Amino acid sequence: MSDNKTTHQERLERNQHLAGRTGQSLKKDHDGDGAEGDCRAFGFLRGIRDRADAIEFRFVGGNSVWFPYGWLGNWKFNPSEGLLLKFSGDLVYLVLIKGSNLDMPLAETGINLTRAGLQRHRIVWVREMTKEEIQEMGETGPTVDSIEIGEFESNEELRVWVGERAPALLH
Repeated sequence: MSDNKTTHQERLERNQHLAGRTGQSLKKDHDGDGAEGDCRAFGFLRGIRDRADAIEFRFVGGNSVWFPYGWLGNWKFNPSEGLLLKFSGDLVYLVLIKGSNLDMPLAETGINLTRAGLQRHRIVWVREMTKEEIQEMGETGPTVDSIEIGEFESNEELRVWVGERAPALLH
């Protein structure tokens, strides 16, 4: 029997399985079709079986570029250099994402940009953050300082581009 003087929020907090997950946090576990979640650095599909068809890269200036997940090939992550994604279509495209805590899981969902996100095709967008947003976030979550995209017709051009921007990712 429930106590009529206890609020719904208090009852949720007493439940060991739901403690600390009241209000908005509780809604973030929705496993429905098409439900999206986000942090300041990226957006993702919440449903564990959901898969995105494409990923959007958003730039500070307002421009965006989309790549289909079907073009995503190998990718490399080095915390000191960033995340390098290779898309192969009519040309080869490299996307270099630099930031901090790029592999940090979000506290409320456990999603991160690398393993639970890109690897499972659940990331729908990644965006460059402003300096103010990065400072505000600090070390509490992932930040995206910059996104660079290069397109290449030869492997030589590709290696030069990566060597100039993220040499540790060449190995």
